[in-house]
Amino acid sequence: MARTGLVGIKARWAVSALFFCNGLLVGSWAPKLPALMARLGITEQVAGLIVLALGVGSICMMPVFGALVARRGSAHAVRLAAMLATPSLIWISLAPGPWWAAAAVLAFGGLIGAMDVAMNANAVAVERARRRAIMSSCHGFWSLGGLAGAGAGGVAIQALGELTHAVIVTLIVAGILVLAFPLLLRDKPSADHRHEPLRLPRTPLPYLIGVMALASMIPEGAILDWAAVYLQREMGASLALAGWGFAACAGTMAVMRFLGDGIRGRFGAVRTLRASTGIAMAGLALAALAPSPLTAIAGFALAGIGIANMVPIAFSAAGNVPGLAHGVGLSVVTTMGYSGILLAPGTIGFLAERTSFSVIYAGLSLLLLVPLLLSRLARTADFHQGG
Repeated sequence: MARTGLVGIKARWAVSALFFCNGLLVGSWAPKLPALMARLGITEQVAGLIVLALGVGSICMMPVFGALVARRGSAHAVRLAAMLATPSLIWISLAPGPWWAAAAVLAFGGLIGAMDVAMNANAVAVERARRRAIMSSCHGFWSLGGLAGAGAGGVAIQALGELTHAVIVTLIVAGILVLAFPLLLRDKPSADHRHEPLRLPRTPLPYLIGVMALASMIPEGAILDWAAVYLQREMGASLALAGWGFAACAGTMAVMRFLGDGIRGRFGAVRTLRASTGIAMAGLALAALAPSPLTAIAGFALAGIGIANMVPIAFSAAGNVPGLAHGVGLSVVTTMGYSGILLAPGTIGFLAERTSFSVIYAGLSLLLLVPLLLSRLARTADFHQGG
């Protein structure tokens, strides 16, 4: 029993390391785009299409690796995806022209998305083996990786150059993977699903959970992309102060993700999701109706507290849909959820030209009625101790 517990702890930290690596790669991409634009002399419009390629690559590869998880297990799938994704920043740095850059970014997005599905599936397997939640803190490690990649990336690129930065990130990720791979939980696919043909689930449950994830992720993307614009243009904040809109949200999200597993273990997934949704709705409403920039920032911080654990709970629920291979359900939900972050920014920008960001954030608060009404579906994310 003691050895089983030790293996579970090692597997828990191994999958957390994978989340950190994925976040580090994504965070390192953020400061790389301006350097890529300068090196290739491309316009904002072309850069926008390259960024779109990243999202398209992710959405295309998520179902493929979801099927691979179902057939070969999450450990096999995440090793393959992580090894292929590790050097992908180097290929972007070596791209000699816009078309090559778009192809490299498409591959980068696809491999990051593939790794995302597989590592979430492995986290679900560890949760199932340990009979306790770990998903929220895994996403907390992703946030730490993203913060490290984005925070140090700009400095490293400016001081060392684009290619050297990519090589350093690659070596760091490779070193972490060498330590993490032997400790991964080696889950095995169910014999019922190993030889099934590749097809979309016929039960509506994963799609409903996907709608819940989609509605949960759109507000996060809206704060990431538009909070600073809202604070500066509509609230009259300075550029320095406007940057705190997303920073406040990201900070509270990271803290709450590390606290989220304990909260879910104590109160259950459904009650945690309902409380989180209510807090997120209140935060978005406060930001929308705020009389001053500081009040709006406080609203975004409150929204981050609520948003933090909504998606991890949805992913845990998707990985435990009865009668469905774990990777297939998870790939449906991750694809639907991340499509919100891909599609929402442009839609919100279009609407903002015709209304205002204040109206949009108020509307996003109402959008969260969707996960609130669907919250009972999160019951498959619960783990009952002691049988």
